[in-house]
Amino acid sequence: MIKSIHSSSPFLNISGGNPGSTYIGNYSNAPGVGNMRYNPNSQNIEVYDGSTWIILSAHHTTINLSDEAVSLLEWARKKRDEELDIERLAQTNPVIKDLVNQIKDKEEQINMIQTLLNSPGHSEIKNSMVP
Repeated sequence: MIKSIHSSSPFLNISGGNPGSTYIGNYSNAPGVGNMRYNPNSQNIEVYDGSTWIILSAHHTTINLSDEAVSLLEWARKKRDEELDIERLAQTNPVIKDLVNQIKDKEEQINMIQTLLNSPGHSEIKNSMVP
């Protein structure tokens, strides 16, 4: 059983639980053999054996993303921030707005050409047909 989860990754969030209800199944009035609870003082999950509460596990599990996953997420965050900066500039600068629109037009053209190249019979598409 996992007692707690720790991660050094800035991209992993773990939440949940109900600190107001530390008993699993809400057996707080009459603990019976096999009942379980979370003890917030010791931060352990415990099971009742009929006379005392016993800690189920004191081991910790560590969960982290791979270095590649962290690198990809950091890259994606950087790209997002760059795009947001350009969008903000485009709102106040007509030259940048025009350049952004040109980039979008070129991306649409690339997508059209990719679609044509991926379609059946693409080998018949001549370079002169490409805008």
